[in-house]
Formats: sequence, C-alpha cells, structure tokens
Amino acid sequence: MALNEIEDEDQNENQVQVKINSRKKPFTCQQCGKSFTQKRNLNRHMGIHSGEKPFSCQLCGKSLTRKIDLESHMSIHTGESPFTCQQCGKCFTRKIGLERHMKVHTGGSPFTCQQCGKCFTQKGTLNRHMGIHTGEKPFSCHLCGKSFTRKIDLQRHMRIHTGEKPYNCCQCGKSFTQKKTLNRHMENHSEENLFSCQLCEKSLRTLNRHMGIHTGEKPFSCQLCGKSFTRKIDLQRHMRIHTGEKPYNCRQCGKRFCQYGNLKVHMRIHNGENPFTCQQCGRRFNHKGSFNRHMRSHTGERPYTCSHCGKSFEQHGNLKVHMKIHTRAGQ
Repeated sequence: MALNEIEDEDQNENQVQVKINSRKKPFTCQQCGKSFTQKRNLNRHMGIHSGEKPFSCQLCGKSLTRKIDLESHMSIHTGESPFTCQQCGKCFTRKIGLERHMKVHTGGSPFTCQQCGKCFTQKGTLNRHMGIHTGEKPFSCHLCGKSFTRKIDLQRHMRIHTGEKPYNCCQCGKSFTQKKTLNRHMENHSEENLFSCQLCEKSLRTLNRHMGIHTGEKPFSCQLCGKSFTRKIDLQRHMRIHTGEKPYNCRQCGKRFCQYGNLKVHMRIHNGENPFTCQQCGRRFNHKGSFNRHMRSHTGERPYTCSHCGKSFEQHGNLKVHMKIHTRAGQ
C-alpha cells in the first residue's frame, strides 16, 4: 500500500471519528446535566422533571412518562411476557428484564452480600437487599405510615388504599392486586389436580381449607380476644379491630375504613348509588343494613326484645334507649 493511500485512509478514519464525536450527545438537560444524541430523547426525558405523563392506560387510567413504559404496563393486563429465557423458561415483560436474568445463568453476579453470601447482578439490587439485614425501610406510605424495604413493595401496598386491581382473569373477569394471586386463581379454572368436596360437590385445589366450612373447624385464633376463624386472611382482617389500622381511605372525603368492602359501601354516598330497593314503597337505600331495618316497618318484625319486661323493638338502638329506664329504676 502506497504511503499517500495510508495517509488518506487515516484521514478518513479521523474524519469519521470527529463526526461521531461531534454528534455524540449534543442535547443536554439543563436540570440534571444528562445528555442525549437526539432531541426527542431529551424531550421524553424532560417528563421526569416536569411530571408530565402523556401516555395513559385505557384499562386502569394509569399514566406514564414514556410510550415504552405504557407498552410494558399493558402486559400487566394482558399477562403477556414475550421475552423467554431459553435456559430455564422464565418469561419477562421487558427485554431488559430478560437480560438481567441471563446473568444468573452466565455467572455475571459480581455483587455479593458480605452477610449472607447472596449474589446479585446489579449493585442497586444488593443495596436494596441489605435492608433485610439492617432493618432499614426507606419507602414509607404517606397515607398510613407503613414502611417497606423495597419500592416495589410500597407500590403493591398502595393498591390497598387506591383499590387498584390491575391483574384481570381473562376467563371470569375477576381482578386482583397481585399477579401471584391471579396465578393461584387461574388454577381454579384448570380441571387438573382438582379435589371434589363430597358434601357440596364443589371442586377445589385446596380441599382441606374448604372443609372447615362444613366441619366448623377454625384453626386461626386471635391472641387478644380468642375469636377464631376458618381462614388466615379473616384473622388478619379481624386484627385491624385491635390495632385500629384503617388502610382503606376515601379519596373524596378522607374517611378511613378497616375493610375494603366497607369503603365500597361508603362510596355509594358520593356517587349516589342506591342498589337496595323496597318492593313495597319504592324507597331506595345504599346500605343493606338500612334496607333491612326499613323492611321491618312493612313486616312489623321486632327482633330486639327487652330481657326485663319483654317489650320488643324494630331497631337495636331503640332497645338500648329503652334499657336505660330499667337501669334508672334499679338505682
């Protein structure tokens, strides 16, 4: 090769390199200093600072900063996980999730916990893991004050307050707050490994727990008052009576409730819903208890009886007022 050809080739390489460098990242964010190769990338990035979230989910209303985030979010509703690991079959909604997972197989987990020896592919994951050992819970719920080690746990917890149930069963339409709960529910639609109850002929995957309904067995007991329950989740709900925890709050008036069902009933006050209608006079009620009390005015039923004099009342409140007569008389 001639000397002048080598010089021309070097000059061309230098020109290409200069061109690459000159185009490298000319668009810089004035707020955080991050640079981008294209202006549209900078514009999308600015949504982080402005709080603008122009991409909205048509199913649950959640808004996101980037279109790609919306596409990933949609997989929550569809259950789609298009990125599959060829080694273990695990599926992911995003390509980056698969890439991170692959390090498990390749041995690319350079970040090791000095306390338990567990390895991680990312330093951020190790830092979050360390909260298990230190007890640090930096992510706090601004509504009830409960704290969490990981941000994702806080996000899941927030669904208790918002009532958001993004995971939908495609067969029956039932919704769930967590994907694992949906997965367990989906097993009920599968006919594989189902047990048939000999008493009610219902088919279930967990027959032992169901049998407590028929046997009356209540293995979950409250340590404070002794009340027993068939299911663990019922005990957990009951414990809120003792702790005073009210995780479900009304967004319109701020009133709080210990159970989601009570919040749903309360919301009828704001939206004007009155699903219980009296067939005799047409009066409508937003609460079944109010409807039942009203029906006694037509039936004449008086289920609350005074143990002292035998007088009966339609409502328990009226009986309590009446009992004061006997209390004063006995003094």
